[in-house]
Amino acid sequence: MASSVLICDDSALARKQMARSLPASLNADISFAMHGLDALEQLKNKRFDILFLDLTMPELDGFGTLEEIQKQGIDINVVVVSGDIQPKAQERVMALGAKAFIRKPIDQDALKAVLKQLVPTQINRNVVYAPAQSVHLPTLRRRDVYMEVANVAIGRAADALARHFDVFVHLPLPNVNIFEVSELHMALRDLASNDQVSGVCQGFSGEGIAGEALVLLSDSSVSDLKKIMKVPSASDELEELELIMDVSNILVGSFLSGLGEQVGARFFQSAPALLGQHVSIDSVINSTAGSFNKTITFEVSYTIDRTSIRCDLLFMFVDESLPLLDNKLSYLFEEL
Repeated sequence: MASSVLICDDSALARKQMARSLPASLNADISFAMHGLDALEQLKNKRFDILFLDLTMPELDGFGTLEEIQKQGIDINVVVVSGDIQPKAQERVMALGAKAFIRKPIDQDALKAVLKQLVPTQINRNVVYAPAQSVHLPTLRRRDVYMEVANVAIGRAADALARHFDVFVHLPLPNVNIFEVSELHMALRDLASNDQVSGVCQGFSGEGIAGEALVLLSDSSVSDLKKIMKVPSASDELEELELIMDVSNILVGSFLSGLGEQVGARFFQSAPALLGQHVSIDSVINSTAGSFNKTITFEVSYTIDRTSIRCDLLFMFVDESLPLLDNKLSYLFEEL
C-alpha cells in the first residue's frame, strides 16, 4: 500500500533531498509544496498520510501552517524538518501538534526512526532501505544550493544565540547574492536603515576559503540586550562593548561551525575588530574599502521575540573563494 506524502519547503534542494531520503519500503506517492499556503491548498483537495514541513518559508511559515492545520482540524502526521533548531522552536512545533522534529541536514537514521513510529507496517517490511525513485524531482539552480547551505548555517547561529540568552529568535529567509564592491556598499547602507549602529568585523579562513563577517546592532538593540542580560542601563561603554563582542562571537562562530559541517572544512576566526560604537554606516563602509572586488554574501537579520532587538549578520566571501566553495559543495551540485 502506498503512503501519500507531502513535502513542503521553499528550497528546491531541500525538497529533492527529502524525496530522495524516503525509503523504497514506504512506497511513497510524493507531492511538493513551496510554502504553507500551497500546502494547505493541497491538503484541502487530497488526503495525505505524512507532511514533511519546513519552518522558514515565505507566504506562510511552518508555525503558521501548523496553526492552520489545528484550526481546520486536518488529520495528518506532521514531521518538521528544519534548520531552525533552537529549543523554543522545537517546543513550539510540538505544542502545535507536530509528531516529530528532524534537523537539517537530514540524518537517515533519525528519519527512519520517525517513519517506524508513524508508519510501522510500511517501514518494517523486509525491503532494502533505499531512496524512493518514482517521483518527478524539482529542477535545481546553483543558487538553490547556496540558499539551503546558508539556511542551515544561520539556523545554527540562531540556536546558539537563543540558548545563550534564553530567548526565541525569529529566523527569516537568508539572502544570498554575488555583489560588486559598489553593490556591497549599497547593501550595507540598506542594512543599517539610517540608524546609528555598533559593529564588529571578524575575518575568517579555512581550506583556502576566506572572507569577513560583519555584525551590526542598532543602538536600540543594545539597550534591549542590556535588559535581557540584566546589565544596568547606566553601565559604562566598556560593558556595552563587551556585550556586543559577545553577540558577535556567538553568531560568527556558530555560523562558521554550521557552514564547516556542510563543506567539510574547519574555519579559523581572527580577533574581532570593533568598528566602534554609535558609528555611522559610512564608517563601516570605509572599513571594507579595498577588501573586495566581488563577493558572494550570506545575509540575515535576526530579531528576538518581544524585544526591539535586530541583529544583522553579513558574511562576505572574497571572489577567489567561490570556486573553492563550489568544489567543497560538489556533492550537492551533483543534484543539479
